[in-house]
Amino acid sequence: MALKALSLYSGCLLLIALTGCARSQPAPSEHTIGDKVLLAPLTYVVVESDWYTQLGDAFKVRSPEQRFMEVTLSVTNGGGSEVSIPLLTLESSGGQTFVESDNGEGVENWLGLIRNIKPGETQQGKVLFDVPLASYRLRLTDGGGPGAEKYEWVSVPLRIDVDTGVSAPSPANAVK
Repeated sequence: MALKALSLYSGCLLLIALTGCARSQPAPSEHTIGDKVLLAPLTYVVVESDWYTQLGDAFKVRSPEQRFMEVTLSVTNGGGSEVSIPLLTLESSGGQTFVESDNGEGVENWLGLIRNIKPGETQQGKVLFDVPLASYRLRLTDGGGPGAEKYEWVSVPLRIDVDTGVSAPSPANAVK
């Protein structure tokens, strides 16, 4: 009986030791707008963010539940095979998450939902979020499966020099 308990105890110690030696992934870091963010094989650059109280023109207006935030970005595939650009997520300071909109109506140069990118290719465009007016962190990912996914954050601050009452998505009407 004592030999069995000792064997069990030794097995537990070995398991604890091996668990402690397991390689952990480094914590994601936080970047700012304009930084190159490498999540191999993809390299992202978040160019800018703009706020709107509505999209479209006088004949076809689209209103948000909160506010529309357009994020302009560039994505390059540095790998050797075609990959998909994953959907992006915003996170508020309180930890609430918002997935990008699946409707790009009224968004000029929308990246779309199905966005495959060939080796060496760069795609530029916009993604859309319907969120409360605030500062956020944009979660960029390599598109790896559950448990293997790597990601980084890009701070998307709310600029206090904006006129939040603007309501149409043309250069003259963007909230800047």
